[in-house]
Amino acid sequence: MKILHTADVHLCDYEDERWKSLEHIIDIGKSENIDLFVISGDLFDEDVKSEVLRSKIRGLFSNNEFITVIIPGNHDSKSFSEDLYFGEDVVILTDLNKPYEYNDVCVWGFPFEPISGEEFFRKIKSISSKLDTAKTNILLFHGELVDTFYSPSDFGDEGEVRYMPAKLSYFKNLGFDYILSGHFHSKFDLYEFEDNKYFVYPGSPVSITKKETGQRKVNLFEIGNAPSEYLLDTPHFIELQIKINPFEKMNPIEHIKKELQKVHPQAKVILKVTGYINSKLIGITEKELANQLKDALNDKVIERHFEVRDISRVLEDELFKSFLKKLQEKNYSQEKKNELIDLTIKAMMEVVK
Repeated sequence: MKILHTADVHLCDYEDERWKSLEHIIDIGKSENIDLFVISGDLFDEDVKSEVLRSKIRGLFSNNEFITVIIPGNHDSKSFSEDLYFGEDVVILTDLNKPYEYNDVCVWGFPFEPISGEEFFRKIKSISSKLDTAKTNILLFHGELVDTFYSPSDFGDEGEVRYMPAKLSYFKNLGFDYILSGHFHSKFDLYEFEDNKYFVYPGSPVSITKKETGQRKVNLFEIGNAPSEYLLDTPHFIELQIKINPFEKMNPIEHIKKELQKVHPQAKVILKVTGYINSKLIGITEKELANQLKDALNDKVIERHFEVRDISRVLEDELFKSFLKKLQEKNYSQEKKNELIDLTIKAMMEVVK
């Protein structure tokens, strides 16, 4: 039995990039012949969006040859109820005591509640006696794992508030085989809380903010195996840092263009160009380089930072030339040499005016 797991889609508008990312994930589910598609909270960015999009989403979740199982998250906690229709093959879990059974798998849903960690633990412990140990028991959870360090940015724009905090120890000896979670945006994260029992965050399937960098992923696995990351072709932010070497004769613009050609087609690039140039060697001033860079950038670059300085006067200084000559005689790694050169350039820039 195969399961596809995501969370934190944060749908806003019909056929925008988040909607198309969800369509992409559903296509993966079809091609991989999954049995269950699990969304662990925050399908919608806010409750009002569910009212607008529900009629459209019915078609997306119907006739897929697999079941879609959803729990509410903190953004869409009021979007789901038993009398609302989200699609022919959709199961909404809003009651912890009412699991969904599929063959030898039992899926329990813990929808988001503004409760403490102690109250969360008390509630999941209360259902442990109801688990059928002959089956694989899965808990869907939308909240924060507090005994592993995350920065506030890992939770999108809501890192200052505690959202149903839990610890891995809460899940030990309760009988759950998988904890399929949501709320953690930045990356795919997997933990083994007992032997062959797993807690996993898939990360957001499309970058919601610029803090969520790197190609996005979902969790695709077969029952009995560990969760595994599956790369998506969805929009995402990347931070691309390019350091200019003042000893190279090549025009830095050509180097930057080559690096931009390597990025994923769906990437939105936050470009940071640093380092130094020798304007006399390459025949381009700082200002000319900045203008050429602006003209050379493609539509993938959504933000640029230019922190390049001309050090031609430093490079012509006899003291610096002597330093370079002595450095080349040393048996240092190239990385160490580059570090020493960088430190020396910074020091001499304060002296050579």
